[in-house]
Amino acid sequence: MLADLLLAARPLLAPAFTLWGAPVTWLEVVAFWLSVAYVLANMRVWVVAWPLAIASSLLYALLFADSRLYGEASLQLFFVVVSVWGWWEWLRGTGADAAPLVVGWMSPQRRRQAALATLAAWPLLGLALRHATDSPVPYFDALPTVASITATFMLGRKKVENWPLWVGVNAVSIGLFAYKGLWLTVVLYALFLVLALLGWRAWQRLAQQAAAR
Repeated sequence: MLADLLLAARPLLAPAFTLWGAPVTWLEVVAFWLSVAYVLANMRVWVVAWPLAIASSLLYALLFADSRLYGEASLQLFFVVVSVWGWWEWLRGTGADAAPLVVGWMSPQRRRQAALATLAAWPLLGLALRHATDSPVPYFDALPTVASITATFMLGRKKVENWPLWVGVNAVSIGLFAYKGLWLTVVLYALFLVLALLGWRAWQRLAQQAAAR
C-alpha cells in the first residue's frame, strides 16, 4: 500500500528547486508551510491546529518513507490518528474537575512516568527498526519518534511540558534530516525549535493565568 501511495505521489516528489546542493520536492514545500501554520495555531491554542497537523503529517509520511526514514514516516501516520483525538480533546475534553481543558502543568508523578515510558520505548523502537527495515540510522530515527509521541499526548491535554519536549525533539531532528539531505525540512525544524521556545513561554503565561482564576 505504501509503495502504491508513493507511486501516486510521484509528481509531488519531483524537485521544485535545489537547496544547498540537494533537491527540494513540491511535497516538502507544501508540507513545510502547513507545518508552520499548525505550530503557530498551537501556540495560540487555536483548534484549527489539529486539521492542519493531519494534512501536514500525511504529506510528511510520504516524504519520509521515500527517504527510508521509516520511524519518522510511521510517526506521521500516528500523528494523523492522535490529531483526531487531540482535536476532540480541545473541543470536548475535560480536566479532573470535569471543566473544559485549560493550559496547565503535569504533576511531578506524571512527568516521571512520561520520561520513563519515553526512555524505555526508544531502544525498543530502535531495535525494531534495525531488524524490520533498511533504515540506515534506526536508533537516531527512533529517539525523536518516541519523544514526539509523548509530546503529542501532552499537547492534546494542554500540558505546558509538551513544549520543552518539542525543543529536544526538534534539536535531534535537525541532525537527522541534515544527515538525509532534507534541507528544507532542516530549516523547518530549526524554525520549530524557535517556535517551541516561544510556545513554552506563551503557555507558561496561560497556565499562570488559569491557576490564578
